[in-house]
Amino acid sequence: MRSGEIKALTGLRIIAAVWVVLFHFRPLVRLASPDFADAMAPILDRGAQGVDLFFILSGFVLTWNYLERMGESFSARATVHFLWLRLARVWPIYLVTLHLALLWVIFTLHVGHVPTEDLSRLTATSYVRQVLLVQLWFEPFFDGSSWDGPAWSISAEWLAYLLFGVLILVVYRMMRVTSARALAVLAVGASLPPLLLLLATGQFYTPWSWLPRIVMQFTAGALACAAVRKLAPNDRSRRTAGYCSALLIVTMVGVLYYFDAHPISGIYDSSGLVDVLFVPLVMALAIGTGSLPALLSTRLMVYGGQISFALYMVHELVHTSWNWAAVQFEIVFDEGATAAKWMVAGLLAAATVLSMLLFHGVEEPARRWMRRMIGARPETAQVTSTDDPLAVDQRVDQGPDKNEGILDERTAGVPVSVP
Repeated sequence: MRSGEIKALTGLRIIAAVWVVLFHFRPLVRLASPDFADAMAPILDRGAQGVDLFFILSGFVLTWNYLERMGESFSARATVHFLWLRLARVWPIYLVTLHLALLWVIFTLHVGHVPTEDLSRLTATSYVRQVLLVQLWFEPFFDGSSWDGPAWSISAEWLAYLLFGVLILVVYRMMRVTSARALAVLAVGASLPPLLLLLATGQFYTPWSWLPRIVMQFTAGALACAAVRKLAPNDRSRRTAGYCSALLIVTMVGVLYYFDAHPISGIYDSSGLVDVLFVPLVMALAIGTGSLPALLSTRLMVYGGQISFALYMVHELVHTSWNWAAVQFEIVFDEGATAAKWMVAGLLAAATVLSMLLFHGVEEPARRWMRRMIGARPETAQVTSTDDPLAVDQRVDQGPDKNEGILDERTAGVPVSVP
């Protein structure tokens, strides 16, 4: 059974997270460097697509780690165990940033003269929904659904986690009777419904559009994983896959710039069609060696992937705080001014440092604590040849029964969000 961390996918997480962060910071980036913002606009303006990439990554990695363990037959115990480990991964940071967002609103109520945001959504019922990760399930639009804006996608992913116990049973049986090529085609096909809705409506953001995005992209990732599981690539094929992953990145950039200059008539979000390349990219990185997979597997990129969830969760709080301070203290910069550049660099640095502190001070300690509640033993790492991305850094968590190890999803789809 192949399992453990695919380091290139961990490194991909920080790329996707930074894409979302810069999407949110676009007004400040433009203030700091209008020329840079104009040149990069086709990429920065589509940073919201990073959430679809994360949904696919999440489905892929969870299937990679749990296919044999949960796919052969349904087990209520294994399903509950899985759900608790998922909570251990996302809940600590989520709860901290949720309450930081609440404390910030309280702070702005009593300090300064800047009007605070609408307080009508800060109710006891809303609070319970936020804590239980179900706040999005009652809303057709994700704007304003979460007190910490980016947290909407965690609520969406929680729905996917609850459905995973059934999905993995289906994918396991499909893999046994379906070729790798057919599974890959099915994976791409599963990722298409959000794009078909885009072509039908002209934009991604429509009532309940978040639902097919999470369900179908997550399913697409699971099917892509099943396809990769059936492959037995040789060294040449893996090197070719590595080069293809780099070519796919170049193609994505080209697609973004092309549709920015030549949008499809009647479709506001034409560049969103780039989503169709996400499944091939994840599959190529999963089996590829050299070139892009090697770059994403470096220690720096892997560490970036590890802190990417915390970065995603905290960056909008940093952004909001600055916007409030700029109004409160009447801070004004000229476009392109050196001070504006330092301001943006400082905010990004602050978000990065805070994410590191949250990762080491909250996420990892709390995760280990929650794992101990169910008797999970400490991880044991088996570091294999770094030339084989399918068997790198296997981390097995032994449960109460020595024969019931639960794999740690070190690349398990850090959920990110769009505004």
